[in-house]
Amino acid sequence: MDESKHTLDSAPADEAAPSVSPVRIALICGLLLLASALNYLDRQTLASASARIMQEFDLVNEQYGDIEAVFGYGFVIGSIVFGVLADLVPVRWLYPVVVISWSTVTAATALASGYQDLLWLRLLLGVFEAGHWPCGVRVVRSLTRARGRTMGNGLLQSGTSIGAVAAPLIMLALLTDDVGSWRPAFAIVGGIGILWVSAWFGIVRSTDLAADAVQRKQATPWRVLLQRRMVVVLIIVCLINTTWQLFRAWLHLFLQEGRDYTETHTLLFNSAWFAATDVGCLGVGAVVLWLCAKGFTPTRSRQMVFTACAVLCLTMLTLPLLPKGWVLLAVLLFGGAGALGMFPLYHAFTQDISGKHQGKITGIAGVTAWFLVPPTQKLFGRLVDVTGSYDLGLAAASCLPAIAAIILWIFWRDVPDESTPLED
Repeated sequence: MDESKHTLDSAPADEAAPSVSPVRIALICGLLLLASALNYLDRQTLASASARIMQEFDLVNEQYGDIEAVFGYGFVIGSIVFGVLADLVPVRWLYPVVVISWSTVTAATALASGYQDLLWLRLLLGVFEAGHWPCGVRVVRSLTRARGRTMGNGLLQSGTSIGAVAAPLIMLALLTDDVGSWRPAFAIVGGIGILWVSAWFGIVRSTDLAADAVQRKQATPWRVLLQRRMVVVLIIVCLINTTWQLFRAWLHLFLQEGRDYTETHTLLFNSAWFAATDVGCLGVGAVVLWLCAKGFTPTRSRQMVFTACAVLCLTMLTLPLLPKGWVLLAVLLFGGAGALGMFPLYHAFTQDISGKHQGKITGIAGVTAWFLVPPTQKLFGRLVDVTGSYDLGLAAASCLPAIAAIILWIFWRDVPDESTPLED
């Protein structure tokens, strides 16, 4: 049986990578999944406690939108800094520095005394959390071949759902009648980063990521960053990330304030929603492998699955028409699975561009990904303050992935990697 159809492929032979056993690939990808889980656990803890924090600090929706927005500005800064560093510094050392840094900021959030503190802390959190993606995507590329990358990226991305599932459950366990009982969660979550760093150095050997060093030395020209495929990637991630960040940030308030679900029901459904997004992440990788086994190219397989995810997002156009009930919740689950399922596919497209410049590609794309997010977060909050409804904003956000799918079909050529001639 061809094992590559069911497991991640090892590093490409033309990159002169040493053989890395499937077991070690699985272990390392498991660490990537856990890093993503920590990344989103730290991030989503604020959203899970948003109603209490707004009450304690007497915030309006637009101010909460500002807090989400500064995270985006920090993510832009961090994407540039760590995108460059990931191509210069061995990822085995850079990655743990990034994790420890964002974990420290998370723990410090427990000491926030007001709106201004939250703004600065979320800015710093965005800076350091941005470093996770250039590091993680480089690791996946060094370990996998083209058709296995969507599955590898799916494992990397699915960790975000696991972290987001855990966040409301942790909050549910720690919250008491005291409005300020959200604070211990930040200190606890921040401390978990130390455990991950210990596991990283205990498991990952420098030889495991030898292909990463080879890719850094490839004679790939800088003009690879100016080709049409790069432009397509930037537009796509800008659109899908805007949708995802709006869904992620406002789901809790949409349910609790917009549909009168209790805090407990809202937290429990948030966990179910992020579990559905995890199914989307892992499912796209499995479907791409299946389509490749049926004879489709990796590129064509990704385009088809990306379009299916965009269609799932469009189901949320019905939100303004849906009252509280199981149909509403089902639509939210489908939309969430589609929204996050597009990201492993997007990362796979970036990995087709260049191994040498992978960090910079991911970093530049990270900047573009957050180009629309901060102003739309603020605009979303203002829209809610004016209309008293979350429905129209979420419905509008659900349309952006469909635009991305159309662009992908029109402008992306089926060129596997940088070993082929660059586009003129």
